Amino acid sequence: MANVNKSRGTIAILTGGGDVPGLNPAIRGVTIRALREGFRVIGLRRGWAGVIDIVREKNADNSHCYTVLTEDVVNRAARTGGTFLHTSRTRPSHVPKVNVPEHLREKYNQELNDLTPEVIKNLNWLGVDYLIPIGGDDTLSYGVRLSQEGVKCVAIPKTMDNDVPGTDYCIGFSTCVTRTINMANDLRTSAGSHERFLVMEVFGRYAGFTAMLPTMAGAANRCVIPEHKFDIDHLCELLVEDRAKNPSNYSVVLISEGAMFTGGEMIFRSGEKDAYGHAKLGGIGELVSARLKELSPKYNRGRRINVIDQKLGYTVRGGSPDAIDSIVPMAYGNLALDLILDGLHGRLVVLRNGRYDNVPLEVVTATKKIVNVDKHYNTERLRPKYERMEMAPLFIMTSED
Repeated sequence: MANVNKSRGTIAILTGGGDVPGLNPAIRGVTIRALREGFRVIGLRRGWAGVIDIVREKNADNSHCYTVLTEDVVNRAARTGGTFLHTSRTRPSHVPKVNVPEHLREKYNQELNDLTPEVIKNLNWLGVDYLIPIGGDDTLSYGVRLSQEGVKCVAIPKTMDNDVPGTDYCIGFSTCVTRTINMANDLRTSAGSHERFLVMEVFGRYAGFTAMLPTMAGAANRCVIPEHKFDIDHLCELLVEDRAKNPSNYSVVLISEGAMFTGGEMIFRSGEKDAYGHAKLGGIGELVSARLKELSPKYNRGRRINVIDQKLGYTVRGGSPDAIDSIVPMAYGNLALDLILDGLHGRLVVLRNGRYDNVPLEVVTATKKIVNVDKHYNTERLRPKYERMEMAPLFIMTSED
C-alpha cells in the first residue's frame, strides 16, 4: 500500500482534456469540504496519464503521478485559471505502444493497449475509495467505463463547448462566452476603422453553443454552427447587407470550428488524431474569410470587401475564471461531496433548469448534446432565434433540447 493514510476514506480528483477557467475552483470545492469531513484527498496529475504511470512499489517516486492536497494548496490555486494538477488527453483503454509506461511495456506491447486493469490496480494501491474525474465527454466516457468496472466515480462536467449531455452547464462555458463577447467588441473597432468583415473562429467541434450565445448577446451579426451546413454565398450576401446597415460600415460573423460548407466536411489542421480519435480542427475561419473576400464584389456593387480573420483559440481558455466559473465549480465540488457522504456513486453532478442536481453517469455516453436547430437557429438568417424566452434557463439552450 502507498504512503497515503486513510481516515474516513480517500478521494482522488483528476482533470482531463482541455484546460478551462474554473478547474482549480472545482478542485478546491471538493477538497476543502472533504478534508473537513475527515477524508484524505489526493490529486492525480496529468489526467488519466498520471493514473497509468504509477509504479506500485513502496520506494518508487510517484510524485509526477499524484500529490496530497491540503487547504493551503487548493486555496492558493483556486484564484488562478487552468489546472494546477495538469491535464492530458490520455485514454487508458486505447494507449499506443509508444505511450505505454516503461515498466509495463513487456506486458502491454500491442499497437493499442487497454491499461484499464492497471488503472484499477493503481487506484486500489493508492487506497482510493472515490474518484472524481472532471472533464468533458471524452474524459468522462472513460469514467463511465471505470464505473462499470466497479470504481466508485462521481463526475463533474467541464468543457468550453458546453456539450456534455445531461447538464445545462459545463465549467468553462461562461468564461468562454464572456471572453468572446469582449474580444468581438474590441476587434470591432478595427473592423469599423477599415470597413471590413470581421470573422472570428471559436470553439465548437460538434456543438455550436460558443458561437450561438455570443451572437445572441449581440457580439456578432451572424453565426455558423456544426449542426447546420451553410452556403457561403448566402452568408456573404447577409454580411454585405449587415455592413450596409451599420453606420460604421462593418459586420461580424462567428464561425464554430466544426462548421461545414454545404457539400463539405470539417476542416482539419492535420491528419494526426488524439487518443479519442479526434483530429485537430482549425482553418474554417481562414477559408470563410478568403471566400468572403472573393465573393464580396458580387453583392457589393463590384467592390471587394477586405476581412479581419481572427481565431480566438486559447485566448478564451487561458487566464482566470469569471464569476459563474468561480461559483458553479464550487457548487459542483460540494455537490459531488454530498453524493459521496450519502454513499452514492456512478453519478454526474449537473445544473438543470437553474437547479443543481445529479444524473446517472451513463448519460455521458448514451446521447449527444447539440444545438436544437429547429428550436434555436434560424437557418435562413444564420443566427439564433430570439423568441420564447419565458421559463428558459440562464443560457437558453439546454440538455433537454
